[in-house]
Amino acid sequence: MNRAVIVSPPDYTAELIQQTLRSLGYDNISAFSAGNEARRYIQHHLSDIVIISAPISGEFGTELAEASAESDRAVILLCSSDIADELADRLSPYNILVLSKPISREKLSDAICLLKADVIPFSNVRESEEVMRRISNIRLVSRAKSMLMKYLGFTEPQAHRHIEKQAMNYRCTRCEAAKKIISDLT
Repeated sequence: MNRAVIVSPPDYTAELIQQTLRSLGYDNISAFSAGNEARRYIQHHLSDIVIISAPISGEFGTELAEASAESDRAVILLCSSDIADELADRLSPYNILVLSKPISREKLSDAICLLKADVIPFSNVRESEEVMRRISNIRLVSRAKSMLMKYLGFTEPQAHRHIEKQAMNYRCTRCEAAKKIISDLT
């Protein structure tokens, strides 16, 4: 189907989301800045994925994310890094992927591809331990990046490179390196 809905204030993040979706073959993209407009559209139109960059006009965006997920749409909620972990825990029963801002094109593309996985329809994600493990790994690496940016003043690309370098130096996975960084910084 390749239809997507973006709910975001008109800013750099909205442009990044739209460019990333287009590069992944989404040809029918509807963009909204207010939650109530998006909610009405989502009720009457089909879409594969809904990406919300919180906060949005009229609400924060979690209610819209929950409503979208209940109708078997893949949902990504982007929010500030200081509340991303809390929201991820709260929204995990809905299978909503919560990612922290700022976000790189690569990270967003990976998340969309993961949710779009042709072999497993999104409505069956609960049944796939592998997909959930991958989502968990993305969250873990994102959390480590956020902590590096917050506590050590790294930029997102610097934090990404640091995690990769730690993984290479210690001959471990990026997730194991991220766990070590999180434990060192807490």
